[in-house]
Order: sequence, then structure tokens, then C-alpha cells
Amino acid sequence: MAVTTVVLAGVGGQGTILAADVLAKVAAAAGLDVKLSEVHGMAQRGGSVDTTVRFGEQVHSPIVDPGMADHLVAFELIEAARCLRFVRPGGRLLVNTRIIDPLPVLIGDTERPEGLEGALETEGAVFLDAEQLACQAGSPKSANIVLLGALSTGLEFDRGQWESVIEERVPAATVEVNLRAFELGRQACIEGECMR
Repeated sequence: MAVTTVVLAGVGGQGTILAADVLAKVAAAAGLDVKLSEVHGMAQRGGSVDTTVRFGEQVHSPIVDPGMADHLVAFELIEAARCLRFVRPGGRLLVNTRIIDPLPVLIGDTERPEGLEGALETEGAVFLDAEQLACQAGSPKSANIVLLGALSTGLEFDRGQWESVIEERVPAATVEVNLRAFELGRQACIEGECMR
């Protein structure tokens, strides 16, 4: 099996690290070699957080170079545009439709970028309203698991492995909500509700 590279990009507080941890544990449960790296922005909450998960028979490095990622899962639009350079030609780009203004926009030093959705659509992005599906599942905090559900449709891991890892990784009181969120993300892509 060739090495598969997944980049998860968001901002602090969106659950990108938890999502990456779930993915890494699912890959490890499938018997694969897994390498994981995290890059945190200047602030714990609100700063950029990119996590790379690489898995395969043998993975030599957790580092992703531009044009190397098979999948980019972007938790919001600006981070999707910022990390687009990592996606290989023909790679999969899953994007949450949410936008979170970075600090320079919030304090008025710069304008919010215009036309992000159109630019990402040109690159073949698949859009998903993860917050809306997370609320439908029972908690807006489960948007990260919605995105994992969408990602799972493009990976060959058994659904039961995903569910098992989610059950052991999320707080006990949130297991049902997160399993619903995962299923809603999967179904949105399987049924074509992911917007192209």
C-alpha cells in the first residue's frame, strides 16, 4: 500500500487535533505504520492549526511537502485557501463552509479575502456545512467529527474501526452525538449533499 497523506487544517478550538488523533488511531488499528505532525499558530485559540497524518506499510517521515497531500480537510475557508498548496494534482479537497476571520481582519488591519469559495471550487473543492450537520447531530462542537465522516468516504478503513476509535477517544457523555455526527458527514458525501 502506498503512503496516504491527509492534512487537516483549521484554527485553534475547532478540534483539528482530536480529528487527526482519531484518524491516526484508525489507521494504526488497521495495522498500518502512522506518522503524525502538528503545527500550531501563534494563539492556542484562533491561531492556525495544521495536522498531517501519513499512513501506509512504511512511513519514513511525518512531513508533507507542497503537492503531496492526497486529502486536505479544511475546517474553514481561509485555512483551506492557505493550505491548498499541499494538495497533489487530483487530490481530494473537503472544505467546511465556515469562515473565521483572523486577527488582522478582526482588528481592521486588512480586509477579509473575497471570492474564496469560487477559487476553491475551481480547484475541485467539495463543500460541506459541518456546523449545520453537527447541530443536527446534537452539538455544534462535533463539526470536526462530521468532517471525519466525510473524509471516511474516500478512505478504505472499515466503518466499525472509525466508530470504535471515536467511542474510545471522545468524552463518554458525547459518544452518541459524535457517532451521529460521523454518520451525517458520511451520508452527506455518499448521497451527494456535499456541495461541489
